[in-house]
Amino acid sequence: MDLRNEIAQSWRRAELSGLSPGSAVDRLDVTDVDSRSRLLRAASPVLDELARQLAGTRFCVVLADHECRIVARRFTERSVELALEDISAVPGCQFLEERTGTNALATPFETRRGVAVDGGEHFLEAMKQFTCYGHPLTHPATRRLVGVLDITGPAGDANPLLGPFLRRAVSDIERRLLDGAKLAEQQLLAAFQSVQHRACAVLALGQNVVLANTAATELVDTADHRLLQELGRTRRGVRRIRLTSGTPVEVRVEAVSANAGLLFELAPVRPASPVVSRPPGPRELFPTAVEDRLRHAGRARRRVLICGEPGAGRSTAARVVAGEAPVLEFDASDVVSGAASWCASVETAAGVDGLVVIDGIQLLPPLAAVRLARLLDTTTAWFALVSGPASELHGEQATLASRAHRRIELPPLRERRDEIPSIARSLLRDFGASLRLTPGALELLGSQQWPGNLRELAGVLSAAADRRSAGDLTAEDVAPGCVSTAPGAALSGWEQAEYDVIVRTLRACGGNKVHAAKQLGISRSTLYNRMRALRVR
Repeated sequence: MDLRNEIAQSWRRAELSGLSPGSAVDRLDVTDVDSRSRLLRAASPVLDELARQLAGTRFCVVLADHECRIVARRFTERSVELALEDISAVPGCQFLEERTGTNALATPFETRRGVAVDGGEHFLEAMKQFTCYGHPLTHPATRRLVGVLDITGPAGDANPLLGPFLRRAVSDIERRLLDGAKLAEQQLLAAFQSVQHRACAVLALGQNVVLANTAATELVDTADHRLLQELGRTRRGVRRIRLTSGTPVEVRVEAVSANAGLLFELAPVRPASPVVSRPPGPRELFPTAVEDRLRHAGRARRRVLICGEPGAGRSTAARVVAGEAPVLEFDASDVVSGAASWCASVETAAGVDGLVVIDGIQLLPPLAAVRLARLLDTTTAWFALVSGPASELHGEQATLASRAHRRIELPPLRERRDEIPSIARSLLRDFGASLRLTPGALELLGSQQWPGNLRELAGVLSAAADRRSAGDLTAEDVAPGCVSTAPGAALSGWEQAEYDVIVRTLRACGGNKVHAAKQLGISRSTLYNRMRALRVR
């Protein structure tokens, strides 16, 4: 059959996910639904009114949340309920194209547009009995997708008025979401005002609101907001944590109504004995464990191999190893101008008191690598060998790398997502002492993949600083340098761990999703589903 372009594209996405038209949908996983969610509270009166208007028809309405998980249904006939159950269209079931193909929940969720799907346009045979229209729900304040509303009936009852009918309901729900957000803000403000004069730091975090008393402003950095929100999602009461500044604090967490936000009271914990602080590294760009190894190698004057992806800070790491000692740097890419003279210069430098850095040993011609390896076998000079990922070293370059006493791997920035706010602040100091990143800007930076690592992040911040030389850098200021300009929702600790495992496995498999799924012990469709849910690209 001839398919409309949007339907044909959806079919292709379903096929690439491993679905076939005969795939079963009667045993999809079902999870619990939050009956107190802001979306359900806003939508329930509208859904009830829709049910009243649809009385006497064979149509039903289905509401899904921001993960396209069904959270509510309305129907007036038992036969409609049974038909929905046959295709797993029940509360708690997630309708994504990887699992359910082309339909009026999954496809609007994928395309962020209203979509009509009639009879044979459904990808799965089990769904061809229906005609339906679905439309995404967008929060008026945040402009983020909060759900999908769908109207479904028998395939023979298709009606061109389904679209306008449902879009009016979507507008009603979005308006109620905005009204609810205003009420939530009022509740959060009232809760904050009732405790803001206490002796401790008081912070209130809502969906789009941050309130802080003077003590909280001085103690809590914007980079701590995500940590506190994660704490609030998993635990109530009092807990001891360490802020990004290194300050240990006791935190009391309290939820303000069902959806208004979280209220935090923070009090610094005084150590039982004086704490000896470790001297900071250059702009604090490396994880603590990595920086400790770099500094220890420097104090012991050990020969070290520093490897990592381009832009991960390899040259800076070599300077951390050197400490106060002189640094003599040689770039392997310069060998093309004359290997003999380049090697002779390195041999001469080996007699100088200081750290000799060979940058880019993976680029060395085999003869130059052999000559350098022989030099390291016969000298006690202090060397730092710098390369790309160790897995990319082969042949004579790998032989040269084996002459190092220690190997230090610099992790890529995408595996240090929780550290991005503090790294960004450190880098930003190079571009203006009065600049500050807002929570929205930090969220956007934290959602990027950063294939260019620290160098790419520094470039984005430099460009943003050129556009605004003082004050707050917002998400709009940093967005021009970001691939994705819509920050993803913060991941929980478990989701972040899952994200990192998938990313590492995909990288080890060269991006081959079939091999990655096999190595992870899951199906390809499950891998696609988790990649989409975690925004792995």
